Amino acid sequence: MVIEIIKAIILGIVQGITEWLPISSTGHMILFDEFLVLNASEEFKEMFFVVIQLASIFAVILLYFTKLNPFALSKNEAQKKETWNIWFKVLVGIIPAGVIGLLFEDLINQYFYNWVTVSITLIVYGLAFIVIEKRNKGNQPKVTTWEDLTYKIAFIIGVFQVLALIPGTSRSGATIVGAILIGTARPIAAEYSFFLSIPVMLGASLLKLIGFGFSFTPEELMILLAGCIVSFIVSVFAIKFLMNYIRRHDFSSFGWYRIVAGVVVIAYFLIIG
Repeated sequence: MVIEIIKAIILGIVQGITEWLPISSTGHMILFDEFLVLNASEEFKEMFFVVIQLASIFAVILLYFTKLNPFALSKNEAQKKETWNIWFKVLVGIIPAGVIGLLFEDLINQYFYNWVTVSITLIVYGLAFIVIEKRNKGNQPKVTTWEDLTYKIAFIIGVFQVLALIPGTSRSGATIVGAILIGTARPIAAEYSFFLSIPVMLGASLLKLIGFGFSFTPEELMILLAGCIVSFIVSVFAIKFLMNYIRRHDFSSFGWYRIVAGVVVIAYFLIIG
């Protein structure tokens, strides 16, 4: 039991870091599951890997609670209206991935949740990060405030989020880099990416919990709580780190990390295979 909790803690750390950095949380969780296998049913593990992402989302809600709260007493009417506009833009942004995900979830799970897909997407999008950052070097963003982020731009960024349905892509990476490509400043792009994750992961986690039936053994509950608590705490620090990092740096370093990680994964599975 202690060993399984330690595994859950490690997985929570991995989830908390990779959910927000553009290096793919789902991809890393799939890969870590190859080495750090939880001694639990497949149904529980499938639910676990989704619900600990929900714990990461609560870190966003904590850090941005005032910004996202349209009922905050400290806000005037104009600020409350702008908060509602942020939420409406989030709802517009989740439409593309929501529709495609519902239509093709089973096919994606069947054909793409494996180390081959993860390693390829790590490398491909790593190269894309580097190329895009070089292409945009010196360009001044046109969208520097939430008022500048129109519903059209929100929808286009949402289309980029569709790419993240393939494991190894990175939801934050796809949306942030997509936003940068169409002229959005990194801080706004990152925040919008964070906010997009809230309704998506709330919905996905609820569906997984309902599917699992909320019927946990004491051991399963301990494993889930350990993973969620650690994921939440680590996510708080990861979000703060990323926001500070992108104000001074681009995504090239993450691109190089992805390429190296993808190559290591391929080499490992070719050797053991």
